[in-house]
Amino acid sequence: MNGACLKTEKSQHLLKLAEEVTPAGVHSPVRAFGAVGGCPRFIERGEGAYLFDVDGNRYLDFCSSWGPLILGHAAPDVVAAVKEQVDRGMTFGASTELEYKLAQFIVSRIEAIDKIRFVSSGTEAVMSAVRLARGFTGRDMILKFEGCYHGHSDHLLVRAGSGLVTFGQPASAGVPGDITKNTAVLPLDDEEALQEFFKEHGDKLAAVIIEGIPANNGLLIQRHDYMRLLRALTEQHGALLILDEVITGFRVGFGGAAEYYGLRPDLITYGKIIGGGMPVGAFGGRADIMDHIAPLGPVYQAGTLSGNPVAMTAGLATLKKLTTDNVYAEMEDRNRRFVSKITERLTSSIVNIAGVASIFWILFQRDIPRSASAIAPDGINHYNRMHKRMLEAGIYLPPSGYEVCFLSTAHTDEMLDDAAETIERIIGEEAHEWA
Repeated sequence: MNGACLKTEKSQHLLKLAEEVTPAGVHSPVRAFGAVGGCPRFIERGEGAYLFDVDGNRYLDFCSSWGPLILGHAAPDVVAAVKEQVDRGMTFGASTELEYKLAQFIVSRIEAIDKIRFVSSGTEAVMSAVRLARGFTGRDMILKFEGCYHGHSDHLLVRAGSGLVTFGQPASAGVPGDITKNTAVLPLDDEEALQEFFKEHGDKLAAVIIEGIPANNGLLIQRHDYMRLLRALTEQHGALLILDEVITGFRVGFGGAAEYYGLRPDLITYGKIIGGGMPVGAFGGRADIMDHIAPLGPVYQAGTLSGNPVAMTAGLATLKKLTTDNVYAEMEDRNRRFVSKITERLTSSIVNIAGVASIFWILFQRDIPRSASAIAPDGINHYNRMHKRMLEAGIYLPPSGYEVCFLSTAHTDEMLDDAAETIERIIGEEAHEWA
């Protein structure tokens, strides 16, 4: 692990230059390290489970580019396939066999998907799936849940208010209330609120959208009974169920959260892993719904770079690797042992770690929450203060206490044993100050 005083001169210099031409010097807000403080690291390269910044520091990476790099950085098979494709061309604006190959690979293995369409981001996938749900049902209302993030399209940037159900309160400046007035927000893990909502609004509802396992505002693992109730209510009222698997798709097993919960949603959205590190998104589902998309149906959707051959190549190479051997079982076992090593000597402290498959979330409260309102703000503050010490020790965690961590196949037992000791030591030392 790195020493206590890392060099950051080059990162600081690049940040100042970037601030002159880019808001806050970053192209996505959390990269600014606003919550955790300190200088955001400018990364020069990645290799396996490690990141290397422009100052020559090495970090064991638990961010994995926010989830896509399930095979680690610069996975040899993926890199080789991409290099071969780049020599042939990076984009054509026309159909390729690669689009069919990746689509067929997914459709033949995911029970809920009869047809799929590729786009360029998770936000675009969700935006398109919601439009499709409205066009298919002829209804306008959408239900989402507090603590679930579905990208930054206007109609889903809605925050929860003080009431049990909230309609149309934009969570961002620049989003008109008229755009969000048909989006409702409910708390997670509240069966009574869910049943009451459907009783009053179910017949006007086009779709319910929920993250497969909410993982953008903590790791809020939902009960199987709650998810089955949600599926039953949507079917009863003729609303579609959209499972947002941008994070969980091909991450919590090849079948994602749909398989984890034993659900068959009407539509699924994907991103991240299906592009193998390249920008990508997709939405798919029942054939009768998907056939409402242009040019077959009246729901319009298009994209210049949709299904671009480089992303298709990287995604196909990644997914093929994930179908070999016991990749998921090994990562889950490794994650379980890693989390146990950290927590077994911290039983008297307030630290907790939620985990599922190859995802884990470090939190500082005794109970693991299932809803956003149950996340302790003080615990998030503890994480934010800890983040700098982790960086100095050579461990790269997400620069926000609300974000989750990811393992990859490149993380070895030896790496994780060393990291567990470091994390346990830092948390233990810091806990004395927090007590």
